[in-house]
Amino acid sequence: MAAQCMTKVELSVSCNNLLDKDVGSKSDPLCVLLQSSGEDKWTELGRTERINNCQDPEFSTKLSVDYYFEKVQKLKFGIYDIDNKSVKLNDDDYLGGFECSLGQVVSSKKLTRPLQLKKGKPAGKGTITIVAEEIKDNRAIVLEVEARSLDKKDMFGKSDPFLEFFKQGDDGKWQLVHRTEVIKNNLNPSWKKFTVPLQTFCNSDMSKPIKVTCYDKDEDSSSDMIGEFTCITTKLLEAESHAVHCSDYDSDGSHDLIGIFQTNVSELEKADHGSPVEFDCIHPEKKQKKKSYKNSGVVKIKSCKIVQQFSFLDYVMGGCQINFTVGIDFTGSNGDPRSAESLHYLSPDGLNQYLSAIWSVGQVVQDYDTDKLFPAFGFGAQIPPDFKVSHEFALNFNPSSPYCQGVQGVVEAYRMALPQVRLYGPTNFSPIINHVARIASGAAQQGTASQYFVLLIITDGEITDLDQTRQAIVDCSRLPMSIIIVGVGEADFKAMEFLDGDGGVLKSLTGQPVARDIVQFVPFRDFMKAPKEALAQSVLAEVPNQLVSYFKMLKLGPVNPPAPVSK
Repeated sequence: MAAQCMTKVELSVSCNNLLDKDVGSKSDPLCVLLQSSGEDKWTELGRTERINNCQDPEFSTKLSVDYYFEKVQKLKFGIYDIDNKSVKLNDDDYLGGFECSLGQVVSSKKLTRPLQLKKGKPAGKGTITIVAEEIKDNRAIVLEVEARSLDKKDMFGKSDPFLEFFKQGDDGKWQLVHRTEVIKNNLNPSWKKFTVPLQTFCNSDMSKPIKVTCYDKDEDSSSDMIGEFTCITTKLLEAESHAVHCSDYDSDGSHDLIGIFQTNVSELEKADHGSPVEFDCIHPEKKQKKKSYKNSGVVKIKSCKIVQQFSFLDYVMGGCQINFTVGIDFTGSNGDPRSAESLHYLSPDGLNQYLSAIWSVGQVVQDYDTDKLFPAFGFGAQIPPDFKVSHEFALNFNPSSPYCQGVQGVVEAYRMALPQVRLYGPTNFSPIINHVARIASGAAQQGTASQYFVLLIITDGEITDLDQTRQAIVDCSRLPMSIIIVGVGEADFKAMEFLDGDGGVLKSLTGQPVARDIVQFVPFRDFMKAPKEALAQSVLAEVPNQLVSYFKMLKLGPVNPPAPVSK
């Protein structure tokens, strides 16, 4: 599973027209931020300063929250009139509060709502405004590097050089931030341009020491180091996602050292002004042994640029809508819905695995779509009135308007459709994938980062149009679209795992590879005894990176980009 999409979000809070609880003066408000820890328990995350004698406070203290796309993070803002120095709020007047999810706040960027004394009970006066901002340096360093006259290290050839970039930690230890590819049999290599987040590269400190080491990739166990170079780089783009760990490097680190040098980002940036920056690649042992030793080659920084690198939150807060579509498997292999053995059987509590998956994923995604209108489809059933097999029917039986109002609307449409359809087959994925692809293609033609599409397919695992589905996924990989597949029941899900592509790059029958990974498969049975939010965390973990990778592939920034961080 991909790493969780986590960053820090800073919340700014202001209020207007608060209740006046003080006699002879106005209230002295303070805002407390709480986060749900489950089962109606709340944990305080922080509080603002108290502002004396004010009904329209704008708090200067910012409230910081760890943000996870995969979770529904319930927040509660409470406004209190503070009349004493105690940290306890029991004795203070409650002026009102507001509950929401963090996803609602970041997708709105600025949210204004009436205060409530209790959930569903208006305070009578007062509003709260919450503004979200991601805490990060969105700059990255883009480098083009080449070398000349490197030492020959191989007995029957030249050298197979690669570079490693390290930043120095506060403890003085070196931390790898980027490794280039290996250039085979070449003493004058030119490596591919690479990008590293500035925070990763040098902690956004342009004078932080950077060490660069040049190695000859060794196919045997001999280890003769040629050199290192350390750049006190003015923070070469921090390489969070770009730190490369290539499997073809010897696991025991046995490579011949060609040379080393040190620098920093400020020094590297000189290459941004049309003047390449060069460094002697020094092998310490050779320098010590030979008085006439000059270098083991020269490393040249052809280009160094500091650029903005947009994150998932930059796109969401910049106006990108995430459109959620549901596809439900109504094929005969699920079993007769009237039988308790069926995957479509509604238990006494009104749930089954299909509904649990819809609730789990939908509750997260719905916060990122302002109109909350979700198209919902079924496939593999005979549908009324003529009971012909359909592989793409609207769950509400209204093909001209297949939209459901929120997750609750999808659930209601499913429950309504279940007794009306006849489970049949076969299990074809490609029609519904192509349906969403047509809509995503129309959005892509706008040429802006304004819309992204997430298709949730819930199935019992038997797929009959695998080749057509492979082609559909390859085509979709070039569109603003991700596909989530949740497998219910105990079937063999090898076909789903194949589509996921985690075992290798998915290709069409003709050999055409996906442009990017867009499929995430999760078997529901792995989460039967897990907390209800665990499934959503797993299936949605890859969506943020998939969204960013698409817009980055097309070189599209957010519709309303954040202000660049000054140097």
